[in-house]
Amino acid sequence: MCSTLPRGARTPRTGGRPRSARADAAILEATRAALVELGWSKLTMGDVATRAGVAKTTLYRRWAGKNELVVDAVAVLFDELELPDRGSLADDIEGVVRQFAALLERPETKTALMAVIAESTRDEPLRERIRESIVARQKRLVLEGRRRAQARGELPASAGPATGTDDLIFDVIAGAVVHRALVSAEPVDAQWVRRLTALLLGGLAAAAADAL
Repeated sequence: MCSTLPRGARTPRTGGRPRSARADAAILEATRAALVELGWSKLTMGDVATRAGVAKTTLYRRWAGKNELVVDAVAVLFDELELPDRGSLADDIEGVVRQFAALLERPETKTALMAVIAESTRDEPLRERIRESIVARQKRLVLEGRRRAQARGELPASAGPATGTDDLIFDVIAGAVVHRALVSAEPVDAQWVRRLTALLLGGLAAAAADAL
């Protein structure tokens, strides 16, 4: 269980005692457990409070409603993703893809992510919160990987920010893994990961050539 707030989590809206990281972690874990057991439609703030052993007012001091709470419960799982230096861009990509796939295999991640995505099709504020709390935060991995590859000489140093390309790389990786694992329900095995990595490296080489 993660014992800290998700990166970028919002601060309390009112004054008073400081937030308890332990209570926040318990609430987010209880939210994920409730989603797995009950599903989105039956999950309530009251149920989460009971599971977490806190007063319902404690939840509302931290989150305005179920949508915000569930997105943060999902976001903290994705904040576990890291990009250790494995020596090459190809190995870095393969490593983070395997991490991502393993995370999606966990019932709490799979259920929570599918629930918020489904609900967000009818709720623009929820889509925006997903973009802010999950998508924007995880793009850090692409930025870190690109900077490391440039330092190794595997990619040319860019004259300015490569925001458009970075966004596209994130979309390709996230979209491919989510579709493979959750939509097609096919294994994200070593052979598939190597093929995806080769495809990405070919695309990056082409993008670098176009930029010259």
